[in-house]
Amino acid sequence: MLNRRDVFEIHRLKDKGLSIRKIAITLNLDRGTVGRYIKHPEGSGKKQTKRPSKLDPYKEFIKEMVQEYPKVNAPVVLKNILDKGFDGEITIVRKYLRRLKRNRQAFIRFESMPGQQMQIDWGHFGSLAYGISTRKLYALAVIESHSRKLYVIFTHSQNQSALHLSLIKAFQYFGGTPREIVVDNMLTAVTERVGSLVRFNESFLDFIRDFGITPKACNVRSPFEKGKVESSIKYVRNNFLPTRTFTDLEDVNHQVLAWLNKANQRIHQTTNEKPDSRFEAKTLRDLPDPLLDVRQTQTLTVYKDFGIRFDNNIYTVPPRFVGKDITLKADFRTVYIYYKEKQIAAHRRTWKKKKRVELASHVEQVKRLNKKIHLDKQIRVFMSLGQEAVDFLEGLANASQPLKKTVGSILALNDEYGTSSIIYALRKALKHKLYGFAYVQNIIYQEMSPVTKNQPLTLKNSELNDIRLTSPNLAEYDAIALQRRKNGQRN
Repeated sequence: MLNRRDVFEIHRLKDKGLSIRKIAITLNLDRGTVGRYIKHPEGSGKKQTKRPSKLDPYKEFIKEMVQEYPKVNAPVVLKNILDKGFDGEITIVRKYLRRLKRNRQAFIRFESMPGQQMQIDWGHFGSLAYGISTRKLYALAVIESHSRKLYVIFTHSQNQSALHLSLIKAFQYFGGTPREIVVDNMLTAVTERVGSLVRFNESFLDFIRDFGITPKACNVRSPFEKGKVESSIKYVRNNFLPTRTFTDLEDVNHQVLAWLNKANQRIHQTTNEKPDSRFEAKTLRDLPDPLLDVRQTQTLTVYKDFGIRFDNNIYTVPPRFVGKDITLKADFRTVYIYYKEKQIAAHRRTWKKKKRVELASHVEQVKRLNKKIHLDKQIRVFMSLGQEAVDFLEGLANASQPLKKTVGSILALNDEYGTSSIIYALRKALKHKLYGFAYVQNIIYQEMSPVTKNQPLTLKNSELNDIRLTSPNLAEYDAIALQRRKNGQRN
């Protein structure tokens, strides 16, 4: 029976006015078949029982011939199957070949030269549990077309970085790169397709350009054009995954590598050879040195908790970078954090969700910083000026400004302009989120006048020059006076 697409095409062409003969030529069908399906779109008009054919025992062999030699003709096929015992006529061979070639999309297979081509494809393999959360599990299969040698890597994403990282792992596994890669219409490789016109993903083109690889895209709904790797996905699904359990992504990839060592030593049913034996590493191109940096990259801001948010988790940095923009680069195992191209932290990547990943050194730095703030006499004096001073001090810490130096400079201004002027300047700086001595100084110089004309006496001992007393809280004295007044009234 014809598939529904062919039946639809028969009636579409009939509606356009084509004759049965023209329809048969256009669709490469028998005229009788076209006529039957015009009369009976749901079938041939009567239920038929399939009769055995003399060709049945040889059909798989013929399919393989067509896969390897798409233009093979009926006399050549007949000669080969006569040697195997076929005693029929060329007519049924020719008819079967027409059917195969009409549906050639399902059977085309060609043999590549060693090192010429690799085929790649993603497969979805459910999910992997991490405590109460889960991550989708994908596998990228990469097969060297000539040898059928296979590489598989599991990931939790199919994004651009995951594709590039996985391909580099594959190239390292094979020991080099092919001249071309066959892909399907995944968005990370192909962004648009109109007929035979293909627009490849620019990031993907940038990636393969440095390896000197030419991309080839399959036609839409034509997975047979990368049938080798399609079969490999099924092979992984049926032969690797069953009965196995995994703790995390690293465990999955450790197990699949061990499995590949055996899988590439089996006798392949198509080549009748072991993939490892058929594989010729010397035909591949050498990997560039150094390799491209294809880690997932983001620019992020460090929050007040000295952490950055990435992939549903928090990773810490040294507290001096609070408020600053950093660059994060992540692969499948590690999260690297940079500030102005200098690495400031590295964490083991967690695949759990809503977790805080911190280094003990970062926490200790925060503790030391908090202790330093509260123990320093100058800072205590500054904080005694009022809530504005406390808030401004917190802003200085978050902006990674030098605390002692800034506080000392503002207190020197306090000596000259008075506390009320300093509070005014701090309040204005806080309003505009301007943290630093220069901002406060500029406000003071523009809007205030000194309250003391003579500067304090400068002593030889510089430490004595920094002695200042905390500003008393007058509200406490008012409370004492009120309490005494109440006590006097009672007496």
